[in-house]
Amino acid sequence: MATQNKPTAAFALVLIGGIFTLLGGIAVAILGGIATLFLAGIGATLGLIGIISGIIMIVAAVLMNSTDVSKVHIWSIIALIFTIIGLANGGGFIIGFILGLVGSILGLVYKG
Repeated sequence: MATQNKPTAAFALVLIGGIFTLLGGIAVAILGGIATLFLAGIGATLGLIGIISGIIMIVAAVLMNSTDVSKVHIWSIIALIFTIIGLANGGGFIIGFILGLVGSILGLVYKG
């Protein structure tokens, strides 16, 4: 029985990075929402960007965990784009950005 190779390290790094980005987005949204009560700010909007980026990174991680190389590359590019977009709200305490970046690059160089 032959084993199927999957980009497990890329999957795990993007997934954890997406979770950090999601948590960072939630934190920024809450703090931005509180600050908006007192000041006219854009913190809640940046938080929303982080939440959406984190969710899309998590979805991309799950979908790139495939044996189909073209699917891995497409979802790695999507994860990379939303990793960079998530940097707008702090990149998931910066660790989410680093993990998402490294995981996306691992997915892009995946050969099968």
